[in-house]
Amino acid sequence: MNSPNRLQLTFWGVRGSIPTPVPENLGYGGNTTCLELRLPNDEVVVIDGGTGVRQLGLALQKRSNRNVNGIHFLMTHFHWDHIQGIPFFAPLYSPANRVVFHSSRPAAEVLDILEGQMTFPYFPVKFELLAAKREFVQLAKEEPLCYGDLTVRSFPLNHPQGATGFRLESSGAVIVHACDHEHGDAQLDRVLRENAEGADVMIYDAQFTPEEYGVKKGWGHSTWLEGARVAKDAGVKQLILSHHDPSHTDDDLRAMLAEAQKEFPNTELARESWTIHL
Repeated sequence: MNSPNRLQLTFWGVRGSIPTPVPENLGYGGNTTCLELRLPNDEVVVIDGGTGVRQLGLALQKRSNRNVNGIHFLMTHFHWDHIQGIPFFAPLYSPANRVVFHSSRPAAEVLDILEGQMTFPYFPVKFELLAAKREFVQLAKEEPLCYGDLTVRSFPLNHPQGATGFRLESSGAVIVHACDHEHGDAQLDRVLRENAEGADVMIYDAQFTPEEYGVKKGWGHSTWLEGARVAKDAGVKQLILSHHDPSHTDDDLRAMLAEAQKEFPNTELARESWTIHL
């Protein structure tokens, strides 16, 4: 699991819906969704641009002898908690950098979305004025994305206005990202299990407890219990629960983890600044 020739995964934002920088939430983190995947050749892939992406951008700039040219974003979808950190992503302000946004949506539509949150009066700098070279690529439904030694397969998730899950494979390691997904659609639940098959790590949407889900069905999120069921069915090695609800304190999350581990012992909670070597 600690081979330097595989993958390094770091969580920069783990909260869902809205940032919650309050003391009782900071043990696991208050920034919204952002993950960094570093490949064996030290290249970088980013999943989503929530508020956690600001710290990632600063870290990229500080890494010694690190060329940040060629940063690839995998966008699950464009609800605000997944894009609101992008205007503060420092590499976008350097002309030496190239940033590519991959999404299931058409390229022109993605450009419109990202420009939209930086228009007057919401932000003082227009997206079109960012110095980095920016590219927009629509993910093919049947063709995987190959980036160096990394293969990315995308699949649909059950979420209002749609969302995309990812199966990422490199050097024999497999990571599956399935946040902003609500269980209950038989076809999409089957697709998720197929893509999660044999994964070393599955990052799963556990915004609600089973009790909360009873009154929040249709909101587009799942539970730790369903995550444990998927992990068992798909033969996942480690389950990581993420997209924590804004109202869940560190104590709430620890209690949720204890229950989840009864169902699937190798379960952990995503927390900011946590790095996993695969």
